[in-house]
Amino acid sequence: MGLKMALLFGGQSGEHEVSVMSAASVAQAIRGKIEVLPIGISKDGRWIPGLSPEALVERGCFEVSGGQSPDADRIVQNHNGFLLGYLREQVDLAFPLLHGPMGEDGTVQGLLELAGIPYIGGGVMASAVGMDKEIMKALFKYHGLPVGDYLVYRRHEWANDQELICTAIEGRLGYPCFVKPANMGSSVGISKAHNRAELEQAFLLALTYDHKVVVEAFLDGYEVECAVLGNEEPRASVPGEIVPGAEFYSYEDKYVKNDSELIIPARLTPEQTAQVQDLAVRAFKAIDCAGMGRVDFFVLKRDGRILVNEINTIPGFTKISMYPKLWAASGVSYPELIERLAQLALERFRDRPQGSKA
Repeated sequence: MGLKMALLFGGQSGEHEVSVMSAASVAQAIRGKIEVLPIGISKDGRWIPGLSPEALVERGCFEVSGGQSPDADRIVQNHNGFLLGYLREQVDLAFPLLHGPMGEDGTVQGLLELAGIPYIGGGVMASAVGMDKEIMKALFKYHGLPVGDYLVYRRHEWANDQELICTAIEGRLGYPCFVKPANMGSSVGISKAHNRAELEQAFLLALTYDHKVVVEAFLDGYEVECAVLGNEEPRASVPGEIVPGAEFYSYEDKYVKNDSELIIPARLTPEQTAQVQDLAVRAFKAIDCAGMGRVDFFVLKRDGRILVNEINTIPGFTKISMYPKLWAASGVSYPELIERLAQLALERFRDRPQGSKA
């Protein structure tokens, strides 16, 4: 079979269930191609090797919990409880399919770096920047990428002067506006505020997920996404368009109701398509990403201008997720995509300076 890959899923973020679904899809797609060692991470941070994400989904369970898998005791006891040592001996690489904080934000990537285990996706810095919407947008602006207007506030600022913050938002961004946790994905914790009462409630929700809140101006445009694949010479997929089933592309739209419409390729002119693809690669390079990334855009209805919204360094990998769908439309099947990502991870590991290899 060749390669053996540790598949890390679950995690401690609000996107735990999404990760379980993504991992189940990946494990099913590469069966017989890459040998998988699944490792579930519970919401309280316990690592459970040998736990099958497919089995969880088949039982209608989308949370890593309960006792250890049948293989866990053997694995831990045989290796003195040091799971990373076991992984380094037993697998060729890892796929940290962990969406959101404590997985997509550089934490697990740093752990794998220390253990000397190649892994799929961006490195520590790219992962951290890609997770933090404030730093991400600042870096995009530094590299000359067009972004929408936004403001950022911390928990202590909101606690000290809500009136001043609301007034500033109303004066600069107006209504409606979007209120988001700075470090979260899959639309978790996001609200669209139409007035001050909704704005205050949106802050309270966002602050349950992060100490920092990003407030973005409403952009009257089409939501377009573009997938990027590669290391030093990344390339972009055909863009896709999202027509939300609700007021915006919410968590329920993405993973529960599935009533949004995905249009691939997006309804863009050839010139707009080329611009989206160019901006997607530039955004990918701006944060020094590697392997994979999905870049999200707004194409304004008023004048056709294209604005970069954000980059996701570990995009959703469920069967209905945009990243694999965009590559399928670009001629790369789901199983082939995972195999390419594995090879990119190994290439990146081999290309590191010899003194940095564990």
